[in-house]
Amino acid sequence: MWGMPLVYLLVGGGLFFLLYSRFAPFKYFKHALNILRGKYDDPDDPGDINHFEALASALAATVGMGNISGVAVAIFMGGPGALFWMWVSAFVGMATKFFTCTLAIMYRGEDTAGKVQGGPMYVIREGLEKRWGGNWTYLFKPLAGLFALAGIFGPLPIFQANQLTQILRDSIYIPQGWVTANAHMGGDLITGIVLVIIVSIVIFGGITRIGKVTARVVPAMVVIYVGCVIAILASHITEIPHYLGLIVTDAFNANHVRPSAINGDAMFGGIVGSLIVIGIQRGVFSNEAGLGTEALAHGAAKTKEPVREGLVAMLGPAIDTIITCTMTALAILVTGVWKSSEANGVTLTLNAFNEALPTVGTYLLVICVVFFAISSMLTYSYYGTKCLGYLIGAKYQHLYNYFYVGSIIFGSIASIGAVIDLIDGMFALMAIPTMISAVLLAPKVKEAAQSYFSRIETFKTFD
Repeated sequence: MWGMPLVYLLVGGGLFFLLYSRFAPFKYFKHALNILRGKYDDPDDPGDINHFEALASALAATVGMGNISGVAVAIFMGGPGALFWMWVSAFVGMATKFFTCTLAIMYRGEDTAGKVQGGPMYVIREGLEKRWGGNWTYLFKPLAGLFALAGIFGPLPIFQANQLTQILRDSIYIPQGWVTANAHMGGDLITGIVLVIIVSIVIFGGITRIGKVTARVVPAMVVIYVGCVIAILASHITEIPHYLGLIVTDAFNANHVRPSAINGDAMFGGIVGSLIVIGIQRGVFSNEAGLGTEALAHGAAKTKEPVREGLVAMLGPAIDTIITCTMTALAILVTGVWKSSEANGVTLTLNAFNEALPTVGTYLLVICVVFFAISSMLTYSYYGTKCLGYLIGAKYQHLYNYFYVGSIIFGSIASIGAVIDLIDGMFALMAIPTMISAVLLAPKVKEAAQSYFSRIETFKTFD
C-alpha cells in the first residue's frame, strides 16, 4: 500500500494545502505559541483538554519512538538521504495538520452517548455526508468506516512495545546475563506483562488522565533526550557539515538504499523512488501528518475556534521531525555506527549513544525510551477507543482497551519486521479517508482561517 500513489496523496495533498492557504498558517507562528501557552484558554469552551494537553497527547505518540527508532529504521533502509524526504514530509505536513485539525474541531459530532467527538470519521459524517448527501452517501459512509476500522489496528502499541523490549534486552538483560541472545523470549514476555500493568493503570482513566500524564512526562523526556543528543553532536561537531551535505545529495542519488528495500515499481527505476517512499513513510510515522490520528487527539481540545487548534497542531511536525528526528539522525550519522552495524531500529540509536557517551549514554537512552514508549502507548489507546466507539457505539468502546493492552504482549515478542508491516499497512489505509476529506473540505478551512485572522486583535485573553 505504501507505493508512489500514497506518497503523491500525502506529499501532493500537503503541498496543495500549503499553496492553497498561501502559507497563511506559517505567518502566525508566534500566535500559535501564544495559544499553546494558554493565553486564549477559556475554561467554558467545549472539549475535554486544553490546547497544550492536546498537543502533548499528540506529541506523546510522535515525539519518542518515531524519533528514536523510526528515523533509525529510515537510515538503516535508505541511508542518509531518507532524512531529506522526512523533512519534506514534515514541511508539507505542517500545512496538512493545520487543515486536518481545524476540520476536526469544525466538524465535531456526537457519538451514540451524546458526547462531542472529533476525528476524520466525524469530519466525513458531519462535513461531507450530511452536507452533500444523496448518492454521495454511499461513498462517504464506507470512507468513514474504513478510517475507523483501520484506526482500531493502526494505533496498536506493538511498535512501542517491540522497541522498548528490544532496548531493554540489548542494553540490560543480555549484558547482565539474565537472558542469552538466542533465548530471550521469557524476558521479552515478562517485559510485556509489566507494560500491560503500567499502561492499564492510566488508559482506563480516559483522555483527561492521559492528557495530564503526557503533559508532565513528555516535556521532561524531550529535554533529557535532546540534551544527550546535543552532547553527542558537540563531540563530533566537525562532522556535521559533511553529513548535512550528504543528506541532500544522497536524497537524489540513493547510494545507500539497501537492496531489500528497493521497490521495482517505484518511479525513477525503483531506487530513488524507493528512497522517497522510505523517507515519506518514516516521516509520516514520525509526525503522523495526514494519517488522521493527529485529528483524533486535537479534536478533543477545549475551544470554539477551530483555527486555533489547527495552528497548535501545525507545531507538531516542526518539533517532531524537523528538530528531533534531525538530531537523532545526525547522532547516528556522525558517530559512524550506521556504516559498520547491521543493527536496526532502537539498537542503532543505542549504538550511537554508546559510541559518544560510553556507559551513561546507554542508561539515559533507556530511561528516555521507557517513558517515550509508555507515553505513546497512552495516547494511542485513546485513538482506537474512539474508532471502535464510532463503529459499534460508545457504550462498548471501553472494550477496546482490553484488546489494546493484550496486543502489548504480541508487540513484545514479535519481530520488528512483522510489527512495522502491520502498522504501516493500517496507517496507509487511515491516510486515504483523512486526506480525501481534507482536500474536499479545504475551502471551508480557508474561509474559517480568513475570518479568524481578521478578528485576531479582538480576542479575549486569559493570562
